[in-house]
Amino acid sequence: MPLWLTALIWGTFGGAALVVGCTVAWKWTIPPKIISSIMAFGAGVLISALSFDLMDEAVTVGGLLPSMTGFLAGAVAYVGANALLTRAGARHRKRSGGRQPSEQQQTGSGTAIAVGALLDGVPESVVLGVGIATVGTVNPAMLAAVFISNFPEGLSSAAGMKRAGRSAAYVFGVWGGIAVLSGVSALIGYVALQGAPDSLVAGITAVAAGAILAMIADTMIPEAFEEHHLLTGLVTAVGFLTAFIISHLGG
Repeated sequence: MPLWLTALIWGTFGGAALVVGCTVAWKWTIPPKIISSIMAFGAGVLISALSFDLMDEAVTVGGLLPSMTGFLAGAVAYVGANALLTRAGARHRKRSGGRQPSEQQQTGSGTAIAVGALLDGVPESVVLGVGIATVGTVNPAMLAAVFISNFPEGLSSAAGMKRAGRSAAYVFGVWGGIAVLSGVSALIGYVALQGAPDSLVAGITAVAAGAILAMIADTMIPEAFEEHHLLTGLVTAVGFLTAFIISHLGG
């Protein structure tokens, strides 16, 4: 199988978890504490992955300076884009409660939420393609982290969309479209960085890591602590440890 097709398939596979989570939320009413716990687990998984499979790898491949610069650039870019989307009504796009605005409450919020969801998924998908471009195969730990974290994102956000009165066509259209675009993003990451210098690969990897960490802090952690209970921190730690173990077993 050609590597470009491998990148496309694995990127789409990672994005497909969003559709799975969306389907569960649309078909069943999940208790808020369960949604918050699953989101906490997903946040822990991503924090571990960006630490050990992105930043550590970026520094090893390209050095500290490109990695630092890329990481800060990714965080700044995400926060800036997210601020614009927040004004348009996408601030609570991953919230399962009644915080998401309906189209009647804020015109254009549906589009903003869709764009915001895409913004959240692109960095993770690009990293999968970059990994295939540099080592010729998908990073199993990063793929697992993307899939595991995407499920609660789709679950929580779709639950919030349903509460806001959005249609099934809108909800499944958003997540199905983003699953496809996740594959395209992985393909772009593969094509763009074939044969690229190590410093550039490190910088792009670190950009994704910075954007992912900013996304976790801005959108996942608030939902993880929406329904506070004593095990939230423990669930996040278990998510972190799970990804850490997968990374070491995969390596």
